Amino acid sequence: MTTPVRQQARRVLEIEAATIRSLCDGLDDTFDRAVAMMKAVGGRVVVTGIGKSGIVGQKIAATLASTGTAAFFLHPAEAIHGDLGMILPGDVVLALSHSGETEELLDLVPHIRRRGARLIALTGNATSGLAQGADVVVAMPIREEACPLNLAPTASTTAQMAMGDALAMALSVEKGFRPEDFAALHPGGKLGKRFLKVINLMHNGDAIPLVPLDAPMKDVVFEMSKKRFGITGVVTPGGTLAGVVSDGDLRRLLERVGEGAWRATAAEAMNPSPRTIASGAFATEALREMETRKITSLFVVDPDRRPEGILHLHDLWGIESI
Repeated sequence: MTTPVRQQARRVLEIEAATIRSLCDGLDDTFDRAVAMMKAVGGRVVVTGIGKSGIVGQKIAATLASTGTAAFFLHPAEAIHGDLGMILPGDVVLALSHSGETEELLDLVPHIRRRGARLIALTGNATSGLAQGADVVVAMPIREEACPLNLAPTASTTAQMAMGDALAMALSVEKGFRPEDFAALHPGGKLGKRFLKVINLMHNGDAIPLVPLDAPMKDVVFEMSKKRFGITGVVTPGGTLAGVVSDGDLRRLLERVGEGAWRATAAEAMNPSPRTIASGAFATEALREMETRKITSLFVVDPDRRPEGILHLHDLWGIESI
């Protein structure tokens, strides 16, 4: 049986879901113009708002910054008490106010103009004072707040958050923001680990196990034992990777020819079609390859198939697979 508490929760969620659906239906060319203005900006995107709108604005500024757009949050009261110098010519100011009549924001509008910046208003009132002073108005009218008293900002702040995300994501696509760009902006924590590249983890130089094509089996085994990867690469006189010899390849060779395996060369024992990876690939790609192929090592090669390094499954522990 549904309790009164869950009934209230359902009401809130349904109102806020309906609010976001209405935003989808209301998208028009003003959204396109807002994105184009932020894309063409010669400076930064300065996000401002007060109260709950200010809290949402801080999140929007952080999302913009993390997806390739120089952005920061400016408190409107602080702005008119000395922080206006943070707004520079060429900036775009993104102002949030559901009513569009927030006194601190209205006081800020003429100063934004004086500083040579442009203004985008995110507001629920397209005829408000803020809207009239803006270059572009992205209107977000709502039917009601999710608050039972229809007072506390709930559906309106949900609308602001969702529209801010929509602007940031559309802008990132327009700017051609790539996974590599995201990785560069998120070097720390779990996100940073997900975007590490093979070159950051691979073993290179003398640590790479390599033998020539004509290496006798004792040299192959010695190289595998010395470098401790359970595998060795086999290279041509020109230095390209011709194949690999793994522990499994040795066992299969012994099963085929018995004691004669010790008279074989690296070329006779190797797998001539090993899986390899580029140094610029993401570490998560290497992890997927190893898990899919059920292998523990990958040679890293350049476009000419010259070995640049080797990566072991142990090197990828702690990398989250995606």
